[in-house]
Amino acid sequence: MKFTISKESLQQAIQQVQHVVSARTTLAILSNVLLRAKNGVLELTTTDLDVGVTCSVAAEVEEEGATTLPARRLATIIRELPAEDIQISVDEKNVASIRSGPSYFKVLGLTSEEFPALPRFDDAREFKIDQQILRDCLKKTSYAISTDETRYVLNGILFSFKNNTLTMVATDGRRLAMVEQELEFPQSQEVDIIVPTKAVNELARLCGDLGEVIIRVTSSQVGFDLGDSLLISKLIDGNYPNYRQVIPGEAKERIALEREVFLKAISRVSLLASEKSNSVKFQFTPGQVEIIASSPDIGEARETIPLNYKGASITIAFNPEFTMAPLRNLSADEVYLHLIDEISPGVLRTGTNFLYVLMPMRVNS
Repeated sequence: MKFTISKESLQQAIQQVQHVVSARTTLAILSNVLLRAKNGVLELTTTDLDVGVTCSVAAEVEEEGATTLPARRLATIIRELPAEDIQISVDEKNVASIRSGPSYFKVLGLTSEEFPALPRFDDAREFKIDQQILRDCLKKTSYAISTDETRYVLNGILFSFKNNTLTMVATDGRRLAMVEQELEFPQSQEVDIIVPTKAVNELARLCGDLGEVIIRVTSSQVGFDLGDSLLISKLIDGNYPNYRQVIPGEAKERIALEREVFLKAISRVSLLASEKSNSVKFQFTPGQVEIIASSPDIGEARETIPLNYKGASITIAFNPEFTMAPLRNLSADEVYLHLIDEISPGVLRTGTNFLYVLMPMRVNS
């Protein structure tokens, strides 16, 4: 195998695939990136047996072939090379010679035949969505994924394809983020899948501003085809809990909040939140909200924000980090907080397609 490629192209391609490579693996081949050169294209593939990523990039291919090289080591070498063009040739013993300007590296690889084949998607359900829309949906939900491995069905995002709508949900039992996106597909294609956290993070990284994603779903795998790159992942096996039942009914109060102002105020006040209770109190009264945090060992912080609020007085406490998470990941200037009373969950909404349910904490008077 022999090819020439620009440093920038190869560096970008390696960056797209190297995150999947596990730092600790018992199989040496899984530390490697599969390089396959043919028809003027260099294809790079990595996998950890649960998630796999393939990226294609243009190259001048003199001799077609394939090999695998240590992914992280290769990434480091490419990053440090001095010249714009890189020539890589590989002999029959999978020894790669890398030349760039005055630099020469010899790197020992492993045969491509040992590299695990990625699954095929011959009889898959298929859906299409804009990359930018999918990236936005991931950003609005992924922070609420549970990290508790005992509740493994919550260690990912639910993708529910029903009634010409893609509903994406993430929850850890204490908060829930949900976004809905209109999508056309036949009723026969309807399906619910749970995409694991690692695949969600890789997908968010791969999605750009332009182009489509073709989503292919089988009983145990999902593939996201982004044109120049492809992400394949095992699905989480299990039934996602009924998330609709935790969304509260009709709110008594609907409070408009300036997202950035509200976020920064909570961030400041939460500096003095007690480590034990880790809660911040919100006192809504006509015309304002006072945000309060106090800790018996440290002190107290208060900040008042003027609001266009004419409803009843309500005092409710929330976990500050859980309150700030959606505010950081939304782009709308204004968000709406829907409240019923001090002990019912609060609901943060923006537009018609996003909601965030947040369980209240005990109010310390």
